[in-house]
Parts: sequence; C-alpha cells; structure tokens
Amino acid sequence: MSKKTVLILCTHNSARSQLAEGLLNVFHGTKFTAFSAGTKPSRVNPFAVKALAEIGIDISAHTSKHVKDFVGKPLDIVITVCDNAKEECPYFPGVKTVIHHSFKDPSAETGNDAAKLAVFRKTRDEIKEWLEKDFVNKYR
Repeated sequence: MSKKTVLILCTHNSARSQLAEGLLNVFHGTKFTAFSAGTKPSRVNPFAVKALAEIGIDISAHTSKHVKDFVGKPLDIVITVCDNAKEECPYFPGVKTVIHHSFKDPSAETGNDAAKLAVFRKTRDEIKEWLEKDFVNKYR
C-alpha cells in the first residue's frame, strides 16, 4: 500500500492547515504525506508552533506556502479547512478526492497569550479528533 499525498489548505497557511499538516505527518505518516498551503499565505503563527510542540510535534521550521506552488504536483487528496479556502481553491487535475471540513480560526482570538494558546490547543485537538475519527480510516 503506497502513501497518499495530501494537501491541506486554508487562507493564510498560518494556523489550521499547519496544525493539520503536522498532526497528519506525525501520527499517520505511514499512510499519508501531508503538505499545507494558503490562498493568501502569510507566516506560521507562533501559537500553532507552541500548541504542537506541547504534544511533541516540531513545526518550527515550517513556512507559509502558496497554493499555486502545488498546482501540477501529484496529489491524491485536497482538504480545505476553512470556508474561504474552499471558495478560492483552484482545480487540481487528477485529484479524485476533495474534502471540506471547516474549523474555527484560532488566529481570531484577541485575548492575552494564555487565551490565545488555549484556543490553539482546542483547534489542535478538534483537528486531531477529526483526522482520527473521520479521515484516516476512510481515505487510507
């Protein structure tokens, strides 16, 4: 059984898609190779880095990438994790599976650092649960 290549998209490729990429590669890397990108890339949110570091995943070297960098690359699955990315997602010829599952943007939290990290932890855990319960067994 060969590994499937997954591209995870959100608007800025700073939080949700980065969290999902890290989780999928570390916990399910024998079945999938995940990448992430954004329709309007910015920078990886430091709270995404912290939230994953707490569970032993290092994405500190990740950068925010543009979705156009993946057009024409061999992909098996494209996942959009925000509504905006779903609307702006380009067509990927040859991709048979496109999945949309929107998660609340943790970057929208405006409280102090503790409040921001708490929201990132919640989003991390929601993405992890969705990957394990709804994605991995269905698409491996």
